[in-house]
Amino acid sequence: MLGVDPGLTRCGVGVVEGVAGRPLTMLGVGVVRTSADADLGHRLVAVEQGLERWLDEHRPEFVAVERVFSQHNVRTVMGTAQASAVALLCASRRGIPVALYTPSEVKAAVTGSGRADKAQVGAMVTRLLRLDAPPKPADAADALALAICHIWRAPAQNRLQQAAALHASRTAPRTPAARTAASRASGPRTSTAPHPSPSPSPDPLKGRTA
Repeated sequence: MLGVDPGLTRCGVGVVEGVAGRPLTMLGVGVVRTSADADLGHRLVAVEQGLERWLDEHRPEFVAVERVFSQHNVRTVMGTAQASAVALLCASRRGIPVALYTPSEVKAAVTGSGRADKAQVGAMVTRLLRLDAPPKPADAADALALAICHIWRAPAQNRLQQAAALHASRTAPRTPAARTAASRASGPRTSTAPHPSPSPSPDPLKGRTA
């Protein structure tokens, strides 16, 4: 499971292995960095190349990316959105499913509070992954938190999706073709009413005298 905390200057990346309900293991954590003085196009290429290296090395089954939300600093949110798009591109190009989570969803999943600060998130990531110290910088810890969030929430989301699909299939109106096919599959109807008994043939000798 690869978590990506998108950013143009620092793009956090973390890989976690495990399943819900069991101890998790960190396989790798780091940050893809670009220079603020570099051309935008070159920075995006650098982010792409960095993420591709992580995908090549760990070959994750899923990728979790932080969902971009509105910020007061328009320039910052634009850079975050651009880095997020690169992460989505890299994963989709390989056919890897992608899940998006808001910061509050990640915080709530990891710490129990959607308003937790970065220090609290880092502390819980350290505890859950049995690390010696919180990952630095905070972007790296956030990437691990994203991976943990998806591992824990994916089973419940899958069950909800399956239940919704089953409900939709049961309540969807049947088309005439479907009704005809169902009728044919059930076979021809047979009548259970008793057959009428044949009328007795008249006796040719009845009524004649010797």
